[in-house]
Amino acid sequence: MQLSPQPQRGSVLGTLNILENGAILLADGRILAVGPQEELLATYPHAERLDAAGRAVVPGFVDPHTHLVWAGARVNEFEMRLQGKTYMEIMAAGGGIAATVNATRKASLDELIAQSRLRAQRAFSLGTTTMEAKSGYGLDLETEYRQLEAVLALDQEGPLELVPTWMGAHAIPPEYKDRPNDYLDFLCERALPDLKAWWQRHAPQRPLPFVDVFCEQGVFELDATRQILLAARSLDFPLKLHVDEFANLGGASLAAELGAASADHLVRTGKGDIERLAASETVAVSLPATPFGLAESEYTPAREIIAADGCLALASDLNPGTSWNESMQFIQALACRYLKLTPAQALVASTLNAAAALSAADRIGSLHPGKQADLLILNTPDYRNLSYRYGSNQVAAVIKRGQVYWQA
Repeated sequence: MQLSPQPQRGSVLGTLNILENGAILLADGRILAVGPQEELLATYPHAERLDAAGRAVVPGFVDPHTHLVWAGARVNEFEMRLQGKTYMEIMAAGGGIAATVNATRKASLDELIAQSRLRAQRAFSLGTTTMEAKSGYGLDLETEYRQLEAVLALDQEGPLELVPTWMGAHAIPPEYKDRPNDYLDFLCERALPDLKAWWQRHAPQRPLPFVDVFCEQGVFELDATRQILLAARSLDFPLKLHVDEFANLGGASLAAELGAASADHLVRTGKGDIERLAASETVAVSLPATPFGLAESEYTPAREIIAADGCLALASDLNPGTSWNESMQFIQALACRYLKLTPAQALVASTLNAAAALSAADRIGSLHPGKQADLLILNTPDYRNLSYRYGSNQVAAVIKRGQVYWQA
């Protein structure tokens, strides 16, 4: 199937342009041509061939919101939630993000790479070919950089392609618990300038990472979020935001105002924020595994975002507290059941629109000439099994930059 080359907004979402008996020509890690099988085979009779044997071929999944790199686990908090504790209550008692910060600060670079590699490999085997990966479990200079080093190392290893995000504004660290304004000053005046210098030393050939903020009641409220993002933007960092997960503070409107690549979570987002988001280029990213993991009943108002002509994407929110899930197939299954998307809409939201949430839709996310050769061969001729079925892997082979990785 061949999606449109540009992100799909509003009622256009889910346009697949399915090509029966089609063929794709790959060379040097890129897509050179897409067309009818007979035509391409006649035009390139000596090209090496890979027969998909009637199975569906779709773009590789793009996961635009994960916390891939961390140490430890929080299964005890899962039990606490089953006993009635809320996420914010657990966080206030020293659990939540703070618990993972403690474990991650104690972990060496090698330990972080080893633990995160397993998650990256699992995601790749399930069809994710590009994944955003945040820091945010250090909340100090040293550990945040160690997380970013792990992201860069795993990206270099491949085959999963990683897009880094710095998230020093994920929570107030324990040493600043009673003086959050001092931490805000630290982020804006020291951490962000230091990050830019660190990045230019360690990854000078790469664009600057995204900067993300957890805009939430009791964490970084709207004014603080604005201050951090303006400081980041003044240093030329691209922006992303966590917004409206538990309370509507106006973060989605702020994301649109500041030109952020995406606003993510969007569970409590109101009509006015949806309209302002839809009128911008900021992608609305829904993370349905998070309310599912928290056993909550409220999800992103996806139909309202689509009705407002917004650009909707999906992501896993892979993290140890609320969504230890590496499968974008499962995300599509949830999106169809709880966001009321069609299988086609869920697929586009997990590929082309998800690429747009990383400002990368010109390079990945659809099967168009000139784009990177990231494809999936499913084990079925019907792409709808990606959302219809769940709990099993519907991917037979992953093709990353033109290299084929068959599943066992």
